[in-house]
Amino acid sequence: MVSNLNSKPEEASEEESGPSDSELVLKSQQGDVRAFDELVERYHGKIYGLTYNMTSNREDAEDLTQEVFMKAFEALPRFQGKSSFYTWIYRIAVNKTINYRKKRNRKRALSLDQFDQDIKTDDVYHELTTKGSPLRNISLSELQEKLNEALQHLSEKHRTVVVMHDMQGIPHDDIAKVVGASVGTVRSRLFYARRQMQTELTEFMK
Repeated sequence: MVSNLNSKPEEASEEESGPSDSELVLKSQQGDVRAFDELVERYHGKIYGLTYNMTSNREDAEDLTQEVFMKAFEALPRFQGKSSFYTWIYRIAVNKTINYRKKRNRKRALSLDQFDQDIKTDDVYHELTTKGSPLRNISLSELQEKLNEALQHLSEKHRTVVVMHDMQGIPHDDIAKVVGASVGTVRSRLFYARRQMQTELTEFMK
């Protein structure tokens, strides 16, 4: 629902400037700590973006990101390469974030300190602010706040697909691998989530 802050985390794009994920994983499994550090550097921003947009809290996202890579480091010896490394690390991140949210006892105030200037490029933003839309006169910062609030009101499974697809540009088939669902289910969840968010934003203007 906001702009694609991160491009698809493909191995191919990273391989152009360095070793592939598979090579780094193998070296890491053989005890090369520097190889794992490179994997962390390669995916830290993407995992942080995922956890931040699922929690809307900077401190939570930082803690969760650290926990994700600690879990990955501990589990790496058992990683058999049946899926890509980025699918595997995303699955860890999604599961940890969802579990964290379920355990959280009280609702925390939304952290809106990361203002997204690129929201203007998002398709949904244009749709909601075009001529004839009740949201056309809303300020950019206010819309950002309402988008974040609407995102946090989604169920875990719906928020996950919105963050991964609409905010990180991950394709449906890769999301399906991460969440363990069919592509059709991912598309259905995404459609429902978008409709729910649009409804909530429209009702805000009434």
